[in-house]
Amino acid sequence: MALFNYVNDTGSHEMVVPITVFVAILCFCLVIGHLLEENKWVNESITAIIIGLISGTIILLISKGKSSHILRFNEEVFFIYLLPPIIFNAGFQVKKKQFFHNFLTIMSFGVIGVFISSSIIASGSWWIFPKLNFNGLTIRDYLGIGAIFSSTDTVCTLQVLHQDETPLLYSLVFGEGVVNDATSVVLFNAVQKIDVARFNGWSAFHVFLDFLYLFSTSTCLGVAVGLITSYILKGLYFGRHSTVREISLMLLMAYLSYMLAELWNLSGILTVFFSGILMSHYAWHNVTDSSRITTRHAFEAMSFIAETFIFLYVGMDALDIEKWKMSQQSLAGSVWTSMGIYVTVLVLMAIGRAAFVFPLSVLSNFMNRNARRTPPITFKHQIVIWWAGLMRGAVSIALAFKQFTFSGVTIDPVHAVMVTTTVVVVLFSTLVFGFLTKPLIHHLLPQNDSRRGIDRESSISKETLPLLSFDESATTNLLRAKDSLSMLLQRPVYTIHSYWRRFDDTYMRPIFCAPTTNEESV
Repeated sequence: MALFNYVNDTGSHEMVVPITVFVAILCFCLVIGHLLEENKWVNESITAIIIGLISGTIILLISKGKSSHILRFNEEVFFIYLLPPIIFNAGFQVKKKQFFHNFLTIMSFGVIGVFISSSIIASGSWWIFPKLNFNGLTIRDYLGIGAIFSSTDTVCTLQVLHQDETPLLYSLVFGEGVVNDATSVVLFNAVQKIDVARFNGWSAFHVFLDFLYLFSTSTCLGVAVGLITSYILKGLYFGRHSTVREISLMLLMAYLSYMLAELWNLSGILTVFFSGILMSHYAWHNVTDSSRITTRHAFEAMSFIAETFIFLYVGMDALDIEKWKMSQQSLAGSVWTSMGIYVTVLVLMAIGRAAFVFPLSVLSNFMNRNARRTPPITFKHQIVIWWAGLMRGAVSIALAFKQFTFSGVTIDPVHAVMVTTTVVVVLFSTLVFGFLTKPLIHHLLPQNDSRRGIDRESSISKETLPLLSFDESATTNLLRAKDSLSMLLQRPVYTIHSYWRRFDDTYMRPIFCAPTTNEESV
């Protein structure tokens, strides 16, 4: 399969020129992003989109209005080559202590939240679009739209937040963003299996069962690959001969987990994400010091290039004349209908986001009400979490292309409308919401408030949970079990996390992780 479908593929020279120009634009984008790093309004994502728009305009003028693309993007390329390094790096770089300490909250936002948001967006679109004289979409299309616009992009927010200043908020935004992307893709794939002619309540329940199956099996596969890699690195000690081999093994095993998941019709995103977490937690401690530094920067660099590529292409694709002409044919040239569709999607996104962020935050605070080590999710935090999820990015674009195009080309005017709508929503949410992210967070979370949150967490002493002991009497163990049950009911999240730490330190680390004095515990 070709990596790209080229706009001009009449010869080998013409095939090299587009890639050369695109790489040059990528380099220019990185330089400009560095120069604007301290800017109050602009971040890497916005910079890439703006440069993409400018590049698309120049190409459009050179081609005399024929095309704004250097390369014709194939959505399969995104899922096979560009998405794995992004998701793997997210799992590999995650702050595991904060991630697993807030695991239930993150999972509720990233899984339950996607179902709530997707349901609201799909049902709202199904009800409003016909009223705007926009028809022609099937039930599967509406369900696909729900999954497409439920996939968040938290890059803009994470570039403003700091792990050391707001550890809880950073963990929630980062963790939910990754789990959200994985859940959206799993849900999208489950929706594709629906029999539209026989869609009913049982079909919806069957989608939910398919989702649970994909989610659980994909997670287990990722965990298994991560543990196998860790065990191999610990037992064979690759680093004594070559650090290159141990880095290559981690990289190839991660990609192998993704491809195995895709081969077995599972979710490669979930698999490679949990594979990254397990490798970071165990395998990373089994390699040499130079490999530890190299893996961190190498994986992050690959992820950064892939994300920049996507946003740069989105900027160019926004000027695709053919898609705009075709979409206007479907809407009979009505500008108001187009605006109505864009506004509808944006409003449904905001409503769907608010429908789970605020209630689930209250539920999380209730479950952790007696856990002194877990600060509450304040209303200001909830607003930032809600805002962070309003931006759409690479995954939404890829899913829209997969649903409504064939190798980046669409011949159906109705589908062209949804592609242009996705592009407009991504551009608007990234540019407008992204521009306002830094001022909003600086207004809601002043530096002093963030620092007080750090002092509060660092000043709290660690607690240990009692476990059963064979060296004590049955009566003592019974009392310990009652105390543990009471603590579980009062502080379920903290209790589960503490038990996991005990299990991990006692059984998992001795098997899969080399002894080390400087490691981040989960």
